[in-house]
Amino acid sequence: MAEQLKDLADDRALLGRTSTAERVSDILRSRIAEGYFPPGTRLSEDSIGGALGVSRNTLREAFRLLTHERLLVHELNRGVFVRVLTVEDVEDIYRTRRLVECAVVRGLGEPPYGLDGLAGAVAEGREAAREGDWKAVGTANIHFHRELVALAASERTAELMRSVFAELRLAFHVVDEPQRLHEPYIARNVAILEALQGGDRNKAESLLAGYLDDSLERVVEVYRRRVGEEG
Repeated sequence: MAEQLKDLADDRALLGRTSTAERVSDILRSRIAEGYFPPGTRLSEDSIGGALGVSRNTLREAFRLLTHERLLVHELNRGVFVRVLTVEDVEDIYRTRRLVECAVVRGLGEPPYGLDGLAGAVAEGREAAREGDWKAVGTANIHFHRELVALAASERTAELMRSVFAELRLAFHVVDEPQRLHEPYIARNVAILEALQGGDRNKAESLLAGYLDDSLERVVEVYRRRVGEEG
């Protein structure tokens, strides 16, 4: 936890002079999505409030917002914890992803598309793989899908999916087989990018749908086993 708090203190500058619970929740959501706080982690009000330099009331409101987003859970007389997802949660996350991401690609209109962000995420994933940093590959993969959603140019859609991707990262933590989980999708990200670069959104949507179906099957298979072992 000490290392996470040190990194969190670096985020303090993001708050500026007008610290708000929404901005604190944005920081914590990003940190959860990046894997700094794994599922089951107890979040200390004193430690996190001190690292960010915010009041207890502000932090509690941020916790409340993230609890509403299903990222945190409040346990009576124990405190606030990063949520541990159920198998049903994981299935619902992927159901939402398929509905939204495929619809984004389907609705792109005529090419060319603005794909710099998507290409950057592909490059990020490839570099992380070369370095053998599979956790970073997972982060790059989430960045890829976030950039894919950004192609819709819809702040509401982006906001919805920010929480979904943060929840997804919680599932990845429980699976805890980062190379096996993420490596196959580096090439599949490239294939989707190339289809969009070629202006073929129908092919890109088909590739994406298959990608998400295969990922769901793999994640649920391992997740069910891990949750069973822990139970």
